[in-house]
Amino acid sequence: MATLNKRALFILSEWGYWGEELIGPMEVLERNGYKIDFATAKGRRAPALPPSMDPSYIDPPLGRSVTSAEVAAKVKAIDKSEKLNSPINLSTWIPDRPYWSAPNYVRESEAYWRGFDKLAKDIEKYDTLVLVGGSGPIVDMVNNNRMHALILAFHNAGKPIAAECYGVACLAFARDWQNRRCLLQGKRVTGHCLEYDYKDGTGFMGTDFNMGPPPYPLEFILRDACGPTGEYIGNYGHDTSVIVDFPFITGRSTPDSYLTGEKLVEVLEKGLRRWGW
Repeated sequence: MATLNKRALFILSEWGYWGEELIGPMEVLERNGYKIDFATAKGRRAPALPPSMDPSYIDPPLGRSVTSAEVAAKVKAIDKSEKLNSPINLSTWIPDRPYWSAPNYVRESEAYWRGFDKLAKDIEKYDTLVLVGGSGPIVDMVNNNRMHALILAFHNAGKPIAAECYGVACLAFARDWQNRRCLLQGKRVTGHCLEYDYKDGTGFMGTDFNMGPPPYPLEFILRDACGPTGEYIGNYGHDTSVIVDFPFITGRSTPDSYLTGEKLVEVLEKGLRRWGW
């Protein structure tokens, strides 16, 4: 196994992350000696979604609370702390793909690929990438080409990538600009299954923003992304669902947060390559 830098990069949504989906993998990694850097799409501080700090909030698909009083207190603490105050700004760090109609497309394209090559060097200090879930990623992570470039850089370097909940959708759309082949083809992944998906007004509850239900059923996207030789595994009815198919570690939702972190550490330090299928 490669020598570890004991450093991880976490991506959070400026539109809101689900508290435990940050706390779980963060606590596990920090307990194992990892330093964590945080990044957001435009360098703004990421807020915790209000329901993820409320143990009395009843998750509509499950019909029960998914946040313990202990976790709620931890989420409130980090939401008030300075820990997330100065995230890395993806929009200034990673170049934007030029439009094909740009008047100087060739020069802009050359500059883009130089920036992409620099990105490969920049991430050498990190051992892993973690995409924190919640409904926010739908807005500013899933179809963000800078996010896609970052995923590709980690993937090309053979570094593990962990994703939770709606953060898993980023993996379906991150693909090489030339061949546009999905990175998940032939892979086993999990993510929000249809039975646990949300309806109108629930995804961003407690905020001043409501886009209605999620704009896509995540299960269907992941099933198609895996292709005929891969598999989406929802584990409906099971308490947890975490799948390891290197380099990806995917967690279905909130209850899988700590387990996602634990399996990520096993991938990093014990050579785990497959688990959960």
